[in-house]
Order: sequence, then C-alpha cells, then structure tokens
Amino acid sequence: MPDTETDTESLFEAPPMGEQERMVEAVLFASAEPVTVRELEARMPHGCDAAEALAHLRKRYDGRGVQLIKIGDAWAIRTAPDLGFLMQKETVETRKLSRAAIETLAIIAYHQPVTRAEIEEIRGVSVSRGTVDQLLEMEWIRFGRRRMTPGRPVTFVVTPEFLDQFGLESARDLPGLKELRAAGLLDNRLPPGVDVEKETEQEDGLNSDDQPELFED
Repeated sequence: MPDTETDTESLFEAPPMGEQERMVEAVLFASAEPVTVRELEARMPHGCDAAEALAHLRKRYDGRGVQLIKIGDAWAIRTAPDLGFLMQKETVETRKLSRAAIETLAIIAYHQPVTRAEIEEIRGVSVSRGTVDQLLEMEWIRFGRRRMTPGRPVTFVVTPEFLDQFGLESARDLPGLKELRAAGLLDNRLPPGVDVEKETEQEDGLNSDDQPELFED
C-alpha cells in the first residue's frame, strides 16, 4: 500500500536555499524575541532546512552592522557589539521636587549633619520616607555618621553631586539668610525666635568635626 503522506510531501519541493535565507531573515527582523529553529521551520514551507539557512545567513552578516547571534537555543539579529555606542541616546530628565523635598533638602544643606527628628522639628511637620528616598535616589543627600546619643540616630548630609548641581565648592558656599532674603528667595516672615544675624554667625562657624564626641565613625 503506497505511503499517501510521503507521496503528497514529494509533490512539494523546498524553495532554493537563497529563498530560505530570505524567509529566515524576514522572520528574525520582524520578531521582537529570539526565534528557535523549530519555530522557523513551523513557519516556512515543507522541506526547508532552517538550520542550514541560518548558517548561510550568519556568514552573510559577518562583518556587517548587524549580526546573526545565537541566544540559548534561539536566534536573533542584533547590532554589532562594536557599534553599540551609536544606539545610545542621552536624555535630560526633568524631575520636579515637591515643596516638602525642597524644604528637607534646604534644612540638610544648612544644618548638616542633621537627623530626621531635627528636620521634622525645624519644619514643624513629619518627613515622609518617600521625600528622603527621592533625595537619596537623586544622590543629592547621603547618610552621615550616627549620633552618639540614645538610639544612635543616623544623620543626613549633602553630597558632592548636590554641590556640583548648584555650582558650589562646598556647603560653606551656600548663600546666607541675608542673601536669600535680598534675592526674594526667603519669606520675610521668619519663624518666631529666629535671628538672622545669629543664624548667619552659626553658618560661618559650622564645622561637623568641631564636636567629634557627638558622632561615631
């Protein structure tokens, strides 16, 4: 009894290898994910040899701007490694700070090293974890030394990235309260008990190393 399936298959000839290469190339270019040999052959006409087509195609792409590479048991067309720099795109991301973040950053900059409790005392409201996390993520503040006080609370200080962002050589170059008020950046209605002259003097003499006994390394 004749093999009907074999007779039927013999009626169809596989396309020329050049055409098979084109088919494989088209599938790989259109696919966002790597494609296996089995998946390629499932899409191609009966009798095609996807593995051989891949071998020919790989040689054809050798030295070109894109290459045929094997990823696990699948294949994909990717940019040549030495040309990867052409694909890089630098973007400037604009991120707006909330008022809470700005106030927290200012307190840390002018009162560093400062603990969360001290920040909350100065602001008069609690500081959310998200606010601190945002400033840490931006690398504008970092953890400082722990206070040698009950609970050994961690302190916060500004980073070199913060100074670089605002063109400052050190935190000592931050504008004083008088300068902020003159520039209209500080509300003239200061909290009760705040003396501009006294605050300025404290800024001029601020040095986190003046009281080493209050901190641990």
